[in-house]
Amino acid sequence: MKRSEINRIKAEAQAFIHSFGAVLPPFADWSPDQMRSEQAAGIRERSLGWDITDYGQGKFDELGLFLFTLRNGNEKDLSEGRGMLYAEKLLISRENQLSPMHRHIVKAEDIINRGGGDLVMEIYASDAKGGIDRDNPVVVPSDACPVTIQPGEHLRLKPGQSVTLMPGIWHAFWAEQGDCLIGEVSTVNDDRTDNVFEAPIPRFANIEEDAEPDFLLVADY
Repeated sequence: MKRSEINRIKAEAQAFIHSFGAVLPPFADWSPDQMRSEQAAGIRERSLGWDITDYGQGKFDELGLFLFTLRNGNEKDLSEGRGMLYAEKLLISRENQLSPMHRHIVKAEDIINRGGGDLVMEIYASDAKGGIDRDNPVVVPSDACPVTIQPGEHLRLKPGQSVTLMPGIWHAFWAEQGDCLIGEVSTVNDDRTDNVFEAPIPRFANIEEDAEPDFLLVADY
C-alpha cells in the first residue's frame, strides 16, 4: 500500500466513525513525532492505535480491513490469569471487502455490528489438525444464544447483533448493503503472533513511502 493511500483511508475512516457519534481517544490525532515520544511508550507497548491492512496483496478495496485498537492488556497478565486481560477495537469493513479466512490461537472475541450495513460471516470449526472443518456444522453464540451454522452457510449480523468466536474458530467476513462499523471485544490481542490464515498471507501491509505519514500505524511501531 502507498503511504498516501493509507493517509486517505484513515481520514475517511475517522469521518465514518464520527458519523455514528463515536469519539476516538486523544492519541488518535497525535502526530508521528508525538507517537515516537516517551509519552506514547505505553501506547506503542500495547499496540494501540491505527491499523490499516491489505494483507500484503495490494487490493485494499477487495481484500483489506481498517482497525483502531482502543485498549489492550498484556500477555503477562493473561498468563497469570489476573489483571488487564481484555482488548477492544473498532473496525470498518467496507462493502464487499473481504477480511480473509483465519483463526486465532489464544484470542476469544465478540464481533459486534455497531452500525451501517450488514456484517456477513463465514464460520467453521477446526478439525483435529487445526485446519478448516468444512464437513460438519459449528455452533457459536450470537448475543448469548446458540446458533448452528451448516457448512458453507453464512451468518448475517444486522446492526446491534454480535457473535462470539472462541480460539480455533475459523472465520472470514465482509459487509453488505453498505460499509459496516464493527466493535471487537476480546482477550489480550497480539496480531503479530495470534493470527493463522488459510492462505499464506501476511497480517500487515507492505508500505511504499510515497508521501510523509500523517500518523503512525501500529505496524510502524
